[in-house]
Amino acid sequence: MIRTLPAAALMAGLSTMAAAQQASDVVATVNGTEITLGEMIITRSQLPQQYQQLPPETLFQGILDQLVQQQVLADTVEGVPARVELALANQRRSLLAGEAITEMMGEEVSDEELQAAYDEAFADAEATNEYNASHILVETEEEAQAVLERLEAGEEFAEIAKEVSTDPGSGAQGGSLGWFADGMMVQPFQDAVAALEKGETTETPVETQFGFHVIRLDDTRTQEPPTLDEVREDLASQIQQQKIEARLEELEAEAEVTRPEEGAFDPSVLTNLDLLEEGN
Repeated sequence: MIRTLPAAALMAGLSTMAAAQQASDVVATVNGTEITLGEMIITRSQLPQQYQQLPPETLFQGILDQLVQQQVLADTVEGVPARVELALANQRRSLLAGEAITEMMGEEVSDEELQAAYDEAFADAEATNEYNASHILVETEEEAQAVLERLEAGEEFAEIAKEVSTDPGSGAQGGSLGWFADGMMVQPFQDAVAALEKGETTETPVETQFGFHVIRLDDTRTQEPPTLDEVREDLASQIQQQKIEARLEELEAEAEVTRPEEGAFDPSVLTNLDLLEEGN
């Protein structure tokens, strides 16, 4: 008589079995070539995100089948082509370089480094003016003057913008440009906006290289420099990147590197795939 294990004991046994598994465990063999659990894990990690979201029980057999089929096909190739060897060398170099960078990126950035970077970037920063404005852009001064007359007659700015503005982005939004800071717009436009009071519209058309604008200032605000906490992550990434660049310079200086003399290679040779077939 077969004795049924309690559910808790069965789950404990499965958990122990799963915990005992290692990346080196052989899942299958093809003509004597081993396919390991680690190779399957790597394959899954490199799948597009939509496939990685599938449950493991769905992926396991599919990944195994894929690796078996690849090995069966690989076994039909007699001798490794030069282009494959070269690609493998590049891939190995790239993966190892990625590991080195990952290790560097894992180094913590100290509070002192963050503070120094913040002070350098924002110590002398002042509050900036930001504007929320709308405009109607047309090709000629006469068209712009006609827009001003329609506004004077009581027509809605947004409706006119949707009808006649040649700026498709803002025109569809009733002319709204959203928020922008000093210096973000071309100078004649920026000067005209800065001279307006909230709710005012330019009395005359404003000419820029884009055409003629009728501008309305919808709102203003003062933007204070960001706090350290607000830019902490950006600064940390910047510091880490600087460290990587400095380390690369250091490593290159220490390494024995030889480069070709100028003119030794014709740059167009990079497109000559026939060289790969020759194995040179």
